[in-house]
Parts: sequence; C-alpha cells; structure tokens
Amino acid sequence: MSRHQDLFPTRLERKLGMFERLDPVVHTPEERLGEGPLSEDQVREFDERGFLFFDSFFDKAEMEKFIEELQEYEEDEDLKLSEGTILEPGKEEIRSIFGIHEISERFDRLTRDPHLLKIVRQLLDSDVYIHQSRINYKPGFKGKGFNWHSDFETWHSEDGMPRMRCLSCSIVMTDNNEFNGPLMLIPGSHKYFIPCVGRTPEDNYKESLKIQDLGVPDGASLTRLMNDNFIEAPKGPAGSLIIFECNTLHGSNANMSCWPRSNLFFVYNSVHNTLTEPFCGNKPRPEFLANRKNWEPLKPV
Repeated sequence: MSRHQDLFPTRLERKLGMFERLDPVVHTPEERLGEGPLSEDQVREFDERGFLFFDSFFDKAEMEKFIEELQEYEEDEDLKLSEGTILEPGKEEIRSIFGIHEISERFDRLTRDPHLLKIVRQLLDSDVYIHQSRINYKPGFKGKGFNWHSDFETWHSEDGMPRMRCLSCSIVMTDNNEFNGPLMLIPGSHKYFIPCVGRTPEDNYKESLKIQDLGVPDGASLTRLMNDNFIEAPKGPAGSLIIFECNTLHGSNANMSCWPRSNLFFVYNSVHNTLTEPFCGNKPRPEFLANRKNWEPLKPV
C-alpha cells in the first residue's frame, strides 16, 4: 500500500478550520444523471443534502427473517466474545456487530440486492465493494447514543481511505420513531470537511467504538452547520432505507423508550478508492472494520 498525499488533514495537535470538500458528491457526469433507478431530482437532492430516505424500501415482511436472526445473535454468548462484537460500556448488551455480511449468508446476499446496487453505482459511477458492514443495536431503555461525526474523517484517518467516493446504506430493521434514538443527520454538512483535534492512539477503536471522543467535530463548526441547515431524523417502519454520503455529519440519541431500535449499515466504497496506509500514521485497524482483502466488485444476486 502506497502513501497518498493527505488532502484531509485531521487528528492534529492544533485546530484547523473546516473547508469545502474537494471531491464531487455525485460522481456520475451531468449528462448521465438519470441513467439509473433514481430520478434526476433524487440525484440532485442527494448532491445538495447528502442523504436520501426511502420509506418501506423493502417490504416489512422481508425483514422478519433478518430480525429473527439478529435476535438469535443477541442471545449468542460466543458471539459476544468475538472481537467484532462491541458491548455497551460496563454492560452485557450488544452495541454493534461488525462484519455482519461475513457472519450471515442472508445478510451477505442483501449487500448484493440488485436495486440497492444500481442506486449505489448510479451515485458513485463505479463498481463497488463492501468497506464495512455492521448492525447497531439500541435495546429499549438501555441503548446509548452515538456522538456527531463524519464517517469519512475516521475512515480517512484510521483506515487510509483516500477520497470521498463512498456511501452508507442504513436499513431500518425495527421501526424507527422519535423516541427510540433514530439516526440524525445534518443536511448539507457533507459539503465541508471538519478537521478534528487530538492525536490518535494505537488501537483507538477499542474505546472509540464504545464511546467516541476523538474524531468528533468542534462545537462551533457544528453550531454553524446546524443553524444553517437544521437537523433531520428520518423515521419509518422496518424495511425503510437511508442512503447517506460518507462525509455527512450524523449521530443519534440514547433510546429513551421501551421499543428497541436496530439499524443495519452497509458501507459501499468505489473500487477506485481502495485503502492505503492510515493517514494518522498508526497500523491499520482490523479487517472487520476496514476491508483490505477483498476489493472485487460486487455482483447483484
């Protein structure tokens, strides 16, 4: 792996101001914007806001087998001991399971859903592979929140992702409502990169996946973006879908309700944007967090 020029300096000792992104949001040329399942209006919305929401993208009945499987994982004591399973701090509840598509054939097939892949390719104008997959659990009353962050800031710094040619598909596995900690996003925040302060210690992921302190934007930058663009929290039944750009700022509150909230995340990266050495200077994170072995383009199933 070669060292690329660092165009997005972050995790430094001194604060740098946020600056406009250097990469396009939609990589498909203007004349081909409508060549895919998304309308030109939808593509332009993604370009402008940094995310799209599809209510009931998958039929709720389709999700039942996935939900049953996830419930089995919650009760699997061996899985809780796996390095890719993150528990809530000081507790036995599962916070996240990483590499879910490698654990489950059913979830692996879902990464190759033809309609989903066509949308991803339309936006990235490229073949893609799975950079990371995970399920985030938030059990009723006990599920903790996630601080505001840009995924790209972490993937660039700690994984060596060179450019912003990547996106996440979040599939709602249990109904998301305003009370059980839905995903929150700041529209338009993807247009700016916010450098974060603080050197990254080795094996930072062991703590950051439980409580993220490094890689969290400063309050002044967040305030400016929130005042300019507000905050949105798409909500819907199981099977709904949120597609968001890798640099879109997002987070979520704790689950204050009795209703569990589980969201599945597939991260699709362009085959032209494969990982180099981590820009923070540390050793690469484990494979379950950052795929460095299998960059073969996904084929629809």
